[in-house]
Amino acid sequence: MTNDGASMLGRTCVVTGATSGLGAVTARVLAERGAEVVVVGRAPERCEATVRQIKLQTASRTVSWMRCDLSSQREVRDLAQEYRSRHQRLDVLVNNAGAVFGTRRLSTDGIEMTFATNHLSQFLLTNLLLDSLKASAAARVVNVSSIAHEQAHIDFDDIECRRAYRPMQVYGKSKLANLYFTYELARRLEGTSVTVNALHPGLVRTNFGPRAGPLGRIVQTLVHLRYRRYSIGAEEGAATIVFLATSPAVDGVTGKYFVDERAVSSAEQSYDQSAARKLWEVSAAMSGLSTTA
Repeated sequence: MTNDGASMLGRTCVVTGATSGLGAVTARVLAERGAEVVVVGRAPERCEATVRQIKLQTASRTVSWMRCDLSSQREVRDLAQEYRSRHQRLDVLVNNAGAVFGTRRLSTDGIEMTFATNHLSQFLLTNLLLDSLKASAAARVVNVSSIAHEQAHIDFDDIECRRAYRPMQVYGKSKLANLYFTYELARRLEGTSVTVNALHPGLVRTNFGPRAGPLGRIVQTLVHLRYRRYSIGAEEGAATIVFLATSPAVDGVTGKYFVDERAVSSAEQSYDQSAARKLWEVSAAMSGLSTTA
């Protein structure tokens, strides 16, 4: 970690996809810095193991977990309701969870799984927790995107990739959606104390878990073999997430894209405000939220 090590005492943080890789490292570092941390994961046993490990590593007593399959909108709503019933405020929401699927499949809501998991979960959970974020002074939303967005374009006539499904292209589209969401949310939150930024963590030597399927795991392996000289570990990869969650250097900074703890330009298409607004409206309709949220 190369950022300033800011204290997080008295702050409450939620980290999705926190039972391995970037999420687990992020949750641990936030706990080390004094935050109350809520680990969100899909498997209870992995959540319990992660919390136990963080407590052993940090001596923190304020680490807990909540179970959620983020591809399910009902479970996302249950997660938000459970969180609000336990906590009055939310200082940092880290939308880290992501997946790549080797073959096209549908969520329990009948939505293509990559779009449901990587984008709609961020969109729905963040909107459901906005009141908690607004109740906290200078709250932050941190969205984990990827350099994979650079070659992506979203076809609004086939947003769920029914006509053609290529795993890494579909993944890249979901990461572009993360940026559209980040920039549009930042515009909608102007005048509030909540900031929202996105980042590319680097080519991290982690995997997306068993749901990637055999083909997805093969794709991941080929990518890592091709770029292994550039790949980094989860500790280094999580540095920019932690920076955006904690550093005074980004107080008041919103609607930006970061790589290696620096604000940089994302791909040209990611700044299409018309597309961002359209994606917001489509996402709201697909998740049952008001389009004016």
